[in-house]
Amino acid sequence: MIKLIVGLGNPGSKHEHDRHNAGFWFVSSLANQFGARLEHEKRFHGKVAKAHIQSRDIWLLQPDTYMNLSGQSVGALCRFHHILPEEILVAHDELDLKPGVARLKFAGGTGGHNGLKDILAHLSSPDYWRLRIGIGHPRDLPGRLMDVADFVLRKPLLEEQIQIDEAMARAQDVMPLFLSGDTANAMQALHSAC
Repeated sequence: MIKLIVGLGNPGSKHEHDRHNAGFWFVSSLANQFGARLEHEKRFHGKVAKAHIQSRDIWLLQPDTYMNLSGQSVGALCRFHHILPEEILVAHDELDLKPGVARLKFAGGTGGHNGLKDILAHLSSPDYWRLRIGIGHPRDLPGRLMDVADFVLRKPLLEEQIQIDEAMARAQDVMPLFLSGDTANAMQALHSAC
């Protein structure tokens, strides 16, 4: 059973609308949906809330450590609340998925994502859930060459933002099923909708 949902991103108004903050957007939406208020918690190096979902309490976390040090925040909260890697869902931006696509996945590699790399380093295990939120890849942009780092640290085009928002809404819709432990049907519902 999931006890913690982490949204990855970079803190501050400068990065608020960056593609790299898709995980933050998802956790903020969940907090709004369930009436939870994310508040800064120094000992966990991030914004934290306890949401009552599916008749139980689930922690929501947005690390304030910047993407490359996300594991510091995740590790601190997990150690304090005795949360195991398999009880964690990490929502993050995914270059290898187009905007409008979201996928649930258990375990696996980091795909070069620095936030996931740092979480792996702090948890010493890849065995946690991921919600991969498609943001597209700069190689798919017609006639424009852009570095990956520049791409993820920029605001999506309006059309892309609409598609990303729709994918996150579909992911939010399957969360009750996923959090109840019916991960197979939650994945099927999400993946067939994208």
